[in-house]
Amino acid sequence: MRTKKGTITSAKMTGTVTVTTYRSVFHSKYKKRFTIAKKFLADSKGYDLAIGDEVVITECRPLSKRKRFRVTEIIKSAPRVSELAEESDIAAVMKKQVDETDDSASTK
Repeated sequence: MRTKKGTITSAKMTGTVTVTTYRSVFHSKYKKRFTIAKKFLADSKGYDLAIGDEVVITECRPLSKRKRFRVTEIIKSAPRVSELAEESDIAAVMKKQVDETDDSASTK
């Protein structure tokens, strides 16, 4: 079974994600190393995935015309928009509390 590690670049399809993998190749004539990117369609049933997540995909039986891999593990989750909004709200509240304590300290 082949396994590959990559980043999710598209999660617009139902039950399917596009995973982009990168590998380094050595050019025989120019003696330079360069990267090659390849996209794979992977089955994502049972996982809550979004763009930017790092995942491990494993080869399986053909699931459709182009889908030959399954997501087996999530290595790192990208921050979601809701999490970023919560962090900015918390930061705004903290700043407001700091401003209020500075105002009360200066009036005394």
